[in-house]
Amino acid sequence: MRKGILDRFEGEYAVIEFNGQTEDILKAKLPTDVKIGDTLLFNDNEISIDTADTKNREKEIQELMDELFED
Repeated sequence: MRKGILDRFEGEYAVIEFNGQTEDILKAKLPTDVKIGDTLLFNDNEISIDTADTKNREKEIQELMDELFED
């Protein structure tokens, strides 16, 4: 199983980051409710959203931003 993060969309492709390297994957192969920043799990021919990891990453990013922009 591989884990990647959806970086952006470019036309009909999604750019997924895997350990610092990016790959283009057809958007049609991804879950319909996927959004930029989601963590994706690639298991054989199945692609799913890792909602727990996505939420943890969002929380960590928000905490870092809060530290940066403290009053």
